Amino acid sequence: MVILYHFCVTIIGMDEKKWQGVVKNAYLMILLIIFGGVVLHAPLSVFLSSLMPSYVMFFKAWKEILLFLAIILILYLLIQKKRLKLLYSPLLILIGCYGLLHLVLALLIKNSFLSIVAGLMIDLRYLVYFCLVYIAIRLWPDLRGKFVRVFAYGALIVAIFAVLQVFVLPKNILEYIGYGRTTIAPYLTVDQNKDFIRINSTLRGPNPLGAYLMVVLDLILAYFISIKFAILKSKKRLALAALFICCLIGLWCSYSRSALLAAAISLILVVILSSSCHLSIKNMKFVAIGLVLLGGCAVLLFTNSYFVSNVLLHENPSEGNGVNSNEGHLSSLISGVINVSRQPFGAGIGSTGSASLLGADSTIIENQYLFVAHEAGWLGLALFLVICGYVMVNLWRARRDWLGLGVFVGGVGLMIIGLMLPVWADDTVSIIWWGLAAVIIGGDYVKSKSQQKSV
Repeated sequence: MVILYHFCVTIIGMDEKKWQGVVKNAYLMILLIIFGGVVLHAPLSVFLSSLMPSYVMFFKAWKEILLFLAIILILYLLIQKKRLKLLYSPLLILIGCYGLLHLVLALLIKNSFLSIVAGLMIDLRYLVYFCLVYIAIRLWPDLRGKFVRVFAYGALIVAIFAVLQVFVLPKNILEYIGYGRTTIAPYLTVDQNKDFIRINSTLRGPNPLGAYLMVVLDLILAYFISIKFAILKSKKRLALAALFICCLIGLWCSYSRSALLAAAISLILVVILSSSCHLSIKNMKFVAIGLVLLGGCAVLLFTNSYFVSNVLLHENPSEGNGVNSNEGHLSSLISGVINVSRQPFGAGIGSTGSASLLGADSTIIENQYLFVAHEAGWLGLALFLVICGYVMVNLWRARRDWLGLGVFVGGVGLMIIGLMLPVWADDTVSIIWWGLAAVIIGGDYVKSKSQQKSV
């Protein structure tokens, strides 16, 4: 950084203000590249790794490399602008303590080096990204629109590809870019029942896809309710409705029970919480029609015993294939509770999930909270819950803003999913939601300060 600064100032003749502008633009570009690129991370990393297998680790860790560079850039800017006090936010301090605990445990509890590195990245990357976006919004409040647009374009890509997978493309289409047994499965089935193909779209699997689309649906509905739908241009109305339908199709064909449950609860929450804020009589009619249609679909589905037994209960009495994911979920939950109760300091960073596959022993825990406790112990779980609670309280305070409402309700849904899956371990879901949460909380802080000054 110092060498580059002196090069630009002495040789190119760039003054300090222009240099700071270059650093700022580079920093913001990194944040937006991560925010937009993470929805395409899985197919791109698999494809590039198949072309250049020697650089597979680089393609997998491009986000973390950019995050490290962004940390250097923002520290430089904060020092130059004399704004280091931004780091004294209680929320950032809590996240810092959580990260420090991980570093201490990584030194004290020995696992394989690769497992520790992977564990640190999985556990901390979305919190680091949250901090970086939060600081960016505090410094430059007008960035909100850019993040929203990048999010919308990413959601459009994911939803359209999901619909194409359902209706147009062959189920094994992703095999042509490197998907397979050694990378990511091109598709899954419900307990090996090929009548129910579970799509991935551009995410790492059906469950992350369902969780991601659940958040998108919440935000679309929150936006729809908060505005006067009739005054939207017809093209925008059509695009919004089409995106919502595509997300519903993608969510449904992920056959993720946790995501379907979370979506049902969170969408109802959006309507309930909006009723005291933005829900007009005209919009209420549209919502009522939608709820009636959804209710009718639910009645039809629940009267279909074949669908209920296979997708909802994951039981196929006619085939008797002996494959039942319910037993796997229950076994994982029981073993996770036993391990956590016996290890108050955790089993160490990288001891759980995909990171543990890089070490001698692998442990899969299908619960986000047990996942955290297994890696960082009881203290780590307590810090994690405090951080999540702090974020959710601040999002609740911003619920009159459609984006704040959508992110809050989406967070409720993701925390429900976390009871059944380690939802934050997926980079796309975690970075997108925590990034949007930072946009709201940082922007809400700036808004409240300006309102206080005006008073």
